[in-house]
Amino acid sequence: MQKLILIFSYLNNTNEIINLLFVNFVKIRLIMSQEVSNVEPTEVWKNFVLLNQVPRPSKKEERAIEFLISFAKKNNLEYKQDEIGNLVITKEATSEMTTCQTVVLQSHVDMVHEKNNEVEFDFLNSGIKMYVDGDWVKAKGTTLGADNGLGVAAIMAVLESKEISHPKIEALFTIDEETGMTGALNLSDSILSGKILLNLDTEEDDEICIGCAGGIDITMNRSYILNDLSNDEVCVQILLNGLTGGHSGAEIHKGLGNSNKILFEILNEIINHFKISICSINGGGLRNAIPRESSTVISFSKDNINLFEQIIKKSLQKYKTKFKDTDSNLNLEFQILNDKIKQLNNKESVELIDAINNCPNGVFEMSKSIDGLVETSNNLANIKLIEGELKIMCLTRSSSEDSKAKLSKVISNIFEDISCDCTFSGGYPGWEPNINSKTLKEVKNSYIKLFSSEPKVNVIHAGLECGIIGSHYPDMDMISFGPTILGAHSPDEKASISSTQKFWRFFTEILANIPQKVD
Repeated sequence: MQKLILIFSYLNNTNEIINLLFVNFVKIRLIMSQEVSNVEPTEVWKNFVLLNQVPRPSKKEERAIEFLISFAKKNNLEYKQDEIGNLVITKEATSEMTTCQTVVLQSHVDMVHEKNNEVEFDFLNSGIKMYVDGDWVKAKGTTLGADNGLGVAAIMAVLESKEISHPKIEALFTIDEETGMTGALNLSDSILSGKILLNLDTEEDDEICIGCAGGIDITMNRSYILNDLSNDEVCVQILLNGLTGGHSGAEIHKGLGNSNKILFEILNEIINHFKISICSINGGGLRNAIPRESSTVISFSKDNINLFEQIIKKSLQKYKTKFKDTDSNLNLEFQILNDKIKQLNNKESVELIDAINNCPNGVFEMSKSIDGLVETSNNLANIKLIEGELKIMCLTRSSSEDSKAKLSKVISNIFEDISCDCTFSGGYPGWEPNINSKTLKEVKNSYIKLFSSEPKVNVIHAGLECGIIGSHYPDMDMISFGPTILGAHSPDEKASISSTQKFWRFFTEILANIPQKVD
């Protein structure tokens, strides 16, 4: 399969060859995931199944872009790329809509790669393994890629359709949304002509999104000189796993357990009873995912092993009770190691434990103008200490630039106090809502016509590319919508089948009602 994907990069312009390869690719993939391919609307799920066989981690989307270029060639559609790697595929209007405004359809091609620790899976070389469970499409122990793969698949379905009414389309497929918004930030200012943009990256099917939070990555680094263990010390590995995890923006307000914070709260409890030293830490994963699993190796006097066991047992019961509604599978265990592993000294260990416990995590401030909206948050996403090299990664989000800067300063000060170097990167602005949007009005009318109810018009505490794209195209009118997806950025990610059917009806209805060109 990988070889077939790579061949796409070297195709000539002969339609016969393109069609042959593409058809064979479809056949192979349908055999592999027949169940999902047969779900309605098949024109969307078929393309999602194909896309999900192409490895597409953030910053390594080349194969996904080549896949889409091959798709464009197969359908005789024009395409172009900008310097950063974003792709635009153009399709002319159907005959009855040639006088309507050009519409930009936008989704990002990269996906979050997260898996359960017990799952063996190579994201760089393997396609996502999917299955149907009632009304849900799920993946086997990994993220599903519905964020934002279903958006990409829906756009592909429109591009290849011979039946759907639509205006001229510019399909914009951006790269690296999940880990820095690189594609949107570096989008060419001249690659698009449309004045209406439909972003397909919202994850509740009764919502129309008109604004979002901005974000910034914060990274802390420090090098430690390690010390040998004494003969009376023992090394113990502590493992915390089984947490739910989830989207560090959209789900940050749900009270989900953060494995890094819980683990270091337990370490704080331990140091209240006896001295320890930290040997290593392996906590969390990607910045935009609430961490589900964390582990550490610590050392302490052999005389304290019984007391240590008691603290671990009490901590397990404490946190299982505390998170019984959100993280019912929380598990805490330990293993005594025979290896003599080098360690930080006790003073450095205590300072690090204190810093991580003092680091804000979760909701920092709620919006004062929009009821129930998180304004500012932080996700303590990843902590690594390997052979004395410490690296801590956070993602701070806010719909207020001032509040984002304030929280970023609080976090950096905490870790600078223990001699860490702190860097800020990947900053991107929020998307300011436009309640007077003409596109919003038209889209609301389409929703009411189809479903006889009012959609929710929301601003979300997550990152969308609309605000950034708007900085390149200030006159563009934008809204975001999509099918219901739960557990994005975690192996529990799942996409609703009935919701995708609803979304598809809504999407095609919107396209059929794009307004006339303005003179």
